[in-house]
Amino acid sequence: QVQLVESGGGLVQPGGSLTLSCAASGETRNSISMGWYRLAPGKVRELVATLAVGGNIRYSDAVKGRFTIAGDIAKNFITLQMNNLESEDSADYFCTLQTVRPFATYWGQGTQVTVSL
Repeated sequence: QVQLVESGGGLVQPGGSLTLSCAASGETRNSISMGWYRLAPGKVRELVATLAVGGNIRYSDAVKGRFTIAGDIAKNFITLQMNNLESEDSADYFCTLQTVRPFATYWGQGTQVTVSL
């Protein structure tokens, strides 16, 4: 099993910044990627950003240019730097980790981000 713990969520004003962190533990030796998804009330869960072994990075169009994912999968740790936050970014943010052998995706409990005046 894999455990993921997110931190760094909170309340921020529009235009502000937040940094989320995620630390993984447990059976992580076959990890191939880590990433962030978000779920806002009334919306479907959406990919925010992913970081794969080898450095391949993917962002959703909604956050490209404002958010930056970084970290080291071998060290089981990633961050998400979020700049120029908008009210539409308000959501619960979930850290994920994907393994092979067996192929599985693990999810954290989530951390809430609220962008509001």
